[in-house]
Amino acid sequence: MYNKVIQNIQPLGFMWPTANPFIFCVHHLDKYPKGNEEMGPAASLAGRYLGQDFTIKDGWRMYHGDRIPGFPAHPHRGFETVTIVLEGFVDHSDSHGAAGRYGMGDVQWMTAGAGLQHCEMFPLRNKDRDNPLELFQIWLNLPKKDKFADPHFKMLWAETIPTVKHEDDQGKQTEIKIFAGKLGDAAAPASAPDSWAAKPENGVNIWTVKMQAGARWTLPAAALEANRSLYFYKGAGIRIAGLEIEPGKAIEMLPDQEAIIECLQEDVYMLFLEAMPINEPVVQHGPFVMNTSEEIHQAISDYRQTQFGGWPWESHDHVHPREEGRFARYKEGKVERPA
Repeated sequence: MYNKVIQNIQPLGFMWPTANPFIFCVHHLDKYPKGNEEMGPAASLAGRYLGQDFTIKDGWRMYHGDRIPGFPAHPHRGFETVTIVLEGFVDHSDSHGAAGRYGMGDVQWMTAGAGLQHCEMFPLRNKDRDNPLELFQIWLNLPKKDKFADPHFKMLWAETIPTVKHEDDQGKQTEIKIFAGKLGDAAAPASAPDSWAAKPENGVNIWTVKMQAGARWTLPAAALEANRSLYFYKGAGIRIAGLEIEPGKAIEMLPDQEAIIECLQEDVYMLFLEAMPINEPVVQHGPFVMNTSEEIHQAISDYRQTQFGGWPWESHDHVHPREEGRFARYKEGKVERPA
């Protein structure tokens, strides 16, 4: 029976396998220690390959940072990033002068479009206790007609994210958070305006799913043409349409079939991505995602000449003051804070 629902199962590495229109997905889980005066780790950085520290050591990584963990200024063109922060904080600064701090359930939806630089740093704000960080970053492609859209970001504050709670006939709970798309009567806040997700007919769904031990839940069917992936990243085991699956797996599923998912033992945690594909060529080179090799060469040339607006901040790993709360400041000067 399961082969009528499941198409493929792959292991989860650092970068998770994705299907069109999703082009990248990564799960960051770092148990950062107490922060120092700069909001970097109050711990020795000896033995780390600073600037390229992607290997877990003492439970955490510096990534491209050499003082503060994270990703100092880097360019993008031709796609969007959707960053879902489950725990901890991210400091955003970009080449258009926009900035923000978000976390603890917030989502930043950023359209790189024609091109921008931004930095994504992980400030360790707590000096008296540890600073755990957990987030997903998902890259969502843009169709050719929108690849040169104006760069833009939108905050989906945690307080606005709907949660669907399902109780099965045994009283066991499944909790689904809707970051994009809809489930039943629950709909996510609007995405960035030029996104592939902005049109309901594209069926973009981005959810997290938490199932209580022993819970049973039915994933509803979608359009036949959609691509559907379930990422089982934490827990002991699940069963989908009769097939038992261990954690650490990406599961490609037929979208036009309902799928009964059972949590076998302890609570399980999953990420769900689904959307209609963008039926265009995809050529990716690092931070640029275009339709042709010539457009990639042009993106590189444009970035070298313009720096996509330059860098208005005093450092490429800019962070906001420790005492600053969650906020977004847009390029036109508007400042927004969650309710």
